[in-house]
Amino acid sequence: MAPKNKKAAAAAPKKEDKKVEDKKAEEAAAQKRKAEDEKKEEAAEPPKKEAKVEEAVEQEQDAPADKRATLKDAIGYNTPDTTLNVVPTMDGKVLNSLTDGGMQYLVAGARANVGMKAGRYMFEVQVFETMALGDAGGWSGRNRGPAAKQMVRLGFSTAGSSLVLGDSEEHVFFDIEGSFFSGKNRAGSFKRASKDKPIAVLLNLDPKSPNANTVSFFCDGQRISQPKPIPESLHGKALFPHVSYRCVKLQVHMGPEPMKALPFKCRSISGAAEADVAKAPKTEPKDGKYEVMMPVGFPDEGTFTWLDWYLQKNPQYVELSDRKILEWAASSGLWKTKSWKSNNDKPEFNFGIPDMDNFSVRRLVNTIAAVVPRNYVIMEVKANLVEADRKQILQRFSAPHFRKVAQVVMGEPSAEYKKVELEKMLKEKQEKSDALWHAKKAEKERKKRVAERAKQLAEAKKKFEEEKKKKAEEAAKEKKDEEKKEDDKEEKKEEESKMEVEEGR
Repeated sequence: MAPKNKKAAAAAPKKEDKKVEDKKAEEAAAQKRKAEDEKKEEAAEPPKKEAKVEEAVEQEQDAPADKRATLKDAIGYNTPDTTLNVVPTMDGKVLNSLTDGGMQYLVAGARANVGMKAGRYMFEVQVFETMALGDAGGWSGRNRGPAAKQMVRLGFSTAGSSLVLGDSEEHVFFDIEGSFFSGKNRAGSFKRASKDKPIAVLLNLDPKSPNANTVSFFCDGQRISQPKPIPESLHGKALFPHVSYRCVKLQVHMGPEPMKALPFKCRSISGAAEADVAKAPKTEPKDGKYEVMMPVGFPDEGTFTWLDWYLQKNPQYVELSDRKILEWAASSGLWKTKSWKSNNDKPEFNFGIPDMDNFSVRRLVNTIAAVVPRNYVIMEVKANLVEADRKQILQRFSAPHFRKVAQVVMGEPSAEYKKVELEKMLKEKQEKSDALWHAKKAEKERKKRVAERAKQLAEAKKKFEEEKKKKAEEAAKEKKDEEKKEDDKEEKKEEESKMEVEEGR
């Protein structure tokens, strides 16, 4: 029996191998038939066209020849159109900023002295150095703003608007991180720009162009943002090139030849026609003397209200005060905790940042102001009243190009000031009256809606009760009918049984 068992054991694997081979052959044949069937179907059906993704067509065309006289004046920056921490080179082509004593947290801003009122022109910016922010202290701690970082914004603004882009409705600009802003609002996004490559912003005010009244953004000669519309409030106004930055060194290029050519020929601002530009007024005084004015008034007697009115009429002055530093910090994105002890003259600095809270930034601002020729208003209500403090402050402005002036803000105010304040009071009173009227109207509408709702609920409840009663009556009637039918059945049965009994008898 042993030899027989050995032969059977040897034959078993051969049968299994044959089955596997047969199965593989069947699978291969099935795949071949499937492929042939697919080829037949493809031959029977017409070939499908691949869908093409249409890319945005560049609508900007090459700038035509222009024989008009071009701009002759050099483009630069008037000192009042730069923040106190801007440090430009002599030719104005490179902008640096202060990065010590808290200044590294404040945004620097510079507006060019030549703006566009017609045509299509561009300017370029390139970051060629970034600087460390230093110790941020509690900047990114709990209840604080976002972590400090380098920032570059470039666009256009109107003359006299805020020097920090994003702090006024009369701004339109791009952030190289990938955002477009119209006024104070973010109005679009795009691809992030490279800091180490030339970045260009183009302003198109040509009414014949399909992109009229728009701004566009380019990086290294390539468009990274489609044309964005300029707010209607800026139409017809002269728009000046404007940059805002923090902890970077910028090369601002106005032309005449671009650092990196765009996909179409476009003139830079320095090559603009004289008829298409507007020039900011020169700020240098005729006698070479800049004013350092010290308002002298009593505390809580409308001194800062008077200052706001005065600066509105005389925008050539720069206010030196703690409240102005806090406004600058707020425009730069710094947050501070609220304080019940705060006031305009000596507000508290609660940023959680050492260089801000220990008043280093105030001392640095005062130092810079003393060496940068400008017209200043020193708003220190208490210090301006005290003779010794006044002398100490004025010692900083001993340079011959400063003229020191005192402005007494006491006694009977002028008729013009009274008129402005009266209009302001009437406006506030009207706003309160309007707010109260709207509140009463809203309350009246609310009560009306509540009454209507209550009426609807009462009607719904009444209808529900009526339906419930009707259903109950119908159910009672049905029950009564059923009981009557049962009674009738019983009576019929009784009669039938009686009849059966009588028949049985």
